[in-house]
Amino acid sequence: MKAAVVRAFGEPLVIEDRPDPEPGPGQVRIRVEASGLCHTDIHAAHGDWPVRPNPPFVPGHEGVGLVEKLGDGVTHLSVGQRVAVPWLGKACGRCEHCLSGWETLCEQQINTGYGCDGGYAEKMLAWADFAQPVPDGVTALDAAPLTCAGVTTYKALKVAGVRPAQLVAVSGIGGLGHLAVQYAKIAGATVAAVDVTDDKLELATSLGADLVIDARKEDVGEVLRQHGGAHAAIALAVDDAAFEAVNAGLRRGGKLVMVALPAHGTVRVPIFDTVLNGTSVIGSIVGTRQDLAEVFQLHAAGQTKVIRETRPLDSVNECIDEVLRGQVRARIVFDLAAGW
Repeated sequence: MKAAVVRAFGEPLVIEDRPDPEPGPGQVRIRVEASGLCHTDIHAAHGDWPVRPNPPFVPGHEGVGLVEKLGDGVTHLSVGQRVAVPWLGKACGRCEHCLSGWETLCEQQINTGYGCDGGYAEKMLAWADFAQPVPDGVTALDAAPLTCAGVTTYKALKVAGVRPAQLVAVSGIGGLGHLAVQYAKIAGATVAAVDVTDDKLELATSLGADLVIDARKEDVGEVLRQHGGAHAAIALAVDDAAFEAVNAGLRRGGKLVMVALPAHGTVRVPIFDTVLNGTSVIGSIVGTRQDLAEVFQLHAAGQTKVIRETRPLDSVNECIDEVLRGQVRARIVFDLAAGW
């Protein structure tokens, strides 16, 4: 099989031939049809974060494809079934986090495309219990972004406790943000979309945003306060200042939900204002298997739209450059079913 491999941090990925992986007990082998390009994959390839993967490795945690081979003990999946392989590749299933519905906080978790090889390949392995069945009516190309960008923003809105008629600020309208706008509208919220490019602000409007804020020209916090302040701000822009800007626009009791992960991000939180206004700063990391099942259910029902561009996997390095230059409208998806 062919795969795009990180050989050294910060270097271009290398397209190379590898033997087909063999599934162990409890695993399945998947013939990958589509794999999304998430900014986390770029952080992985560059070794940006304190806990680094170990090269050589295959990135990609939005892999979707057809089950090709079952490992011993796998009975709930079948050959030919379409599944998605998210960031949460495996959790222990025994710790307090797993047992209380917070498996994404499991300290023994293995992350796809980081702690094990991911979806930038013709074939990949997955732990069968964490390979999410993709329902009929959801294509592989749509399922790929939903597997991370979708479930991550869906979970962030759950963490924020968003309710109808609340004002929700979505900071950063890209691969994640365009889905966050839609989930907030599904929840009945009034949505303020924040970005620094005309095309992304226009995209937010087309997806139902009630208010758009151009952070190049406007004081984000001031505009939000003019509308009563945000009940919740979902911080998706990979920029420290963007976090602080929406935090300044919270109303009393509002919540800043941190999702994006700048490489060396640090946010200054004003203690006096935070205490007196009773605001909260919360981290939200991806979503559980149940969250992803709900994301797929919403999409199958026609309630969400994935904005994506498809590319061949051998263009991976050019695509990474486009993402870093901010030239991608929403999500790039590598179409492996169409070949290289």
